[in-house]
Amino acid sequence: MIQPFKALILAGSRPGEVDPAAAYAGVAHKGLIVLQGQTLLARVLGAVEAAGASEIGVSANDEAIKAALAGTRAQALPTAEGPSQSVAEAAERLGFPLLITTVDHALLKPEWITQFLADTPDWAEVAVLLAPEARVQAAAPQTKRTYLKFRDGRYSGCNLFLLRDARAMGVVSLWRKVEALRKQPWKIAAMLGPSFLLRYALGLLTLDQAVARLGALADVKAAAVRAHDGLAAVDVDKPSDLDLVRELVGEAKSPLHFKG
Repeated sequence: MIQPFKALILAGSRPGEVDPAAAYAGVAHKGLIVLQGQTLLARVLGAVEAAGASEIGVSANDEAIKAALAGTRAQALPTAEGPSQSVAEAAERLGFPLLITTVDHALLKPEWITQFLADTPDWAEVAVLLAPEARVQAAAPQTKRTYLKFRDGRYSGCNLFLLRDARAMGVVSLWRKVEALRKQPWKIAAMLGPSFLLRYALGLLTLDQAVARLGALADVKAAAVRAHDGLAAVDVDKPSDLDLVRELVGEAKSPLHFKG
């Protein structure tokens, strides 16, 4: 078990843009969507705190989200130009080990976090949680997730990451480079290398091999951790995701769904 740990919740939003899931629910920010009587922000905060986080930061630029942190243990942290820089600046303030998740991780449970930390190998400087397709389908057969295909199966991301110590910041630097090149995908491909891309495209890489290779590009030791519960892959990116999580917890769809 990795204890104690700090936690960062990413809750930034692009100025002037309304998130589709938030608009569908009739709120200004998706962290303010209410599920089972709690906002998504409160649910994620509660899960992280119950898992044992010694300090919690919320990277946010929305004033309503900042106001919602009043009376909680969490501190509001400023957002930066992109998610990677927000993580880098938060890591400087909070320290390590640093668990990172997102405010739209609506179903997040403390036991997912503790299991993730327990399953992370001692040698890993960076870890990422992914759910095997079979477990996702068993938990929520009606969901439509994005899967990465590897030789040993297909996996969906779970919005849970671990940076064990300062050496892990190499992967944040790599992330920043990828963000900067997002409109020039050929440069991202060149950075990853033709051998890696070809082996991935041909389905020759296992999940562990791919994550280790990406870690090596950032000069860090990276590990993939398998989620025990397929629901860990469910977040709220779009209105249909919100309908899904409401269905999974036994609530009706958003009231806006029924308007003309």
